[in-house]
Amino acid sequence: MTVKIIFASNKLGTIKNDQLQSMLDKHHLGKLISSNKTAFGAMGQTMFVSSTEGNFVLKGNPLYTGQLVEEKYFIENINKRTKVEVPIPYIIDDSEEIFGWSYSIMPLLQGEHINSEHLKTNLRFEDKIKIAESIAKTLSSFHSWRVEDFGELNPETFEIDRFKDSYYQWLFKRIMYWLEDAKKYSEITAEDIRWAETLLDESKEDFTNFFSPTFIMGDFKPGNFLVHSEDDSWQISGVFDFTNAYFADPVTDLIKMITYYLDNNEREISKHLLDVYCSNLKETESIKKRIKVHMLHQRVLDWGSAKATKMADWENELSFSKWVEAYTDSVESLLE
Repeated sequence: MTVKIIFASNKLGTIKNDQLQSMLDKHHLGKLISSNKTAFGAMGQTMFVSSTEGNFVLKGNPLYTGQLVEEKYFIENINKRTKVEVPIPYIIDDSEEIFGWSYSIMPLLQGEHINSEHLKTNLRFEDKIKIAESIAKTLSSFHSWRVEDFGELNPETFEIDRFKDSYYQWLFKRIMYWLEDAKKYSEITAEDIRWAETLLDESKEDFTNFFSPTFIMGDFKPGNFLVHSEDDSWQISGVFDFTNAYFADPVTDLIKMITYYLDNNEREISKHLLDVYCSNLKETESIKKRIKVHMLHQRVLDWGSAKATKMADWENELSFSKWVEAYTDSVESLLE
């Protein structure tokens, strides 16, 4: 379920204070002080709730059956397996008596998003370097959770449902499917298709010979983690939103942050992130080919979504392949 592409979202809708108080009473979390919708992440599913017992995040109106159960499983495992701060305890209420849908309630983690107006203005270069190091170490911690199969979690059995095809076939079919889908909203030429197929073919052997799936968050981006300064050193203070987590190639988790840094003209920060992450790995040559495919994968999804919703800042004169090639070439050069 986590590997499905979900473009729609279930918003929370209008929530009354007496509903929030009923929720707080049910879980013995004090008296309501205030509440407001979150600005980042979770596709409109979350709300900040402050009470006399603390600050919390409400997440509700699940996108699919098992979303909250799945996320709770990932959060509890990350909490046991690593030192990464995650929202524990993660409490689920399956009943729909309060809001008309099931929900979870979890503690609000400390820190700020790196793309908040405050930090975008005030972070120094050395602060960004420290944050990049913390990101690399956090992802390395996530990826220490090694498994035997490529696939997604079954929220009923808590076992991994293996992809029907090999991981190589699953990933490549997925990329080509969404590239074809993008034709509905933008010009995708025969040259674009050939370019993508060539890139995929060049990495076939590296994916076929890759046998080390790990847990991956699947959506590691600025909106899903917080940073905090302690003793004048910035580091990640919390990670949340594990709706897109599954088990596959760990390099996947690097893509959104690499893209974020490249888009903000912070190539040196992006390179530092990769250098720290790869410092203890021996498969750099294989990673170069695999990471280009993961970049193509993410860019296909981003291109299709942006074109479908007619985002103004995505209008450019580059063809799809030329646009993506700038990213694949950049990420390859960062590993040299």
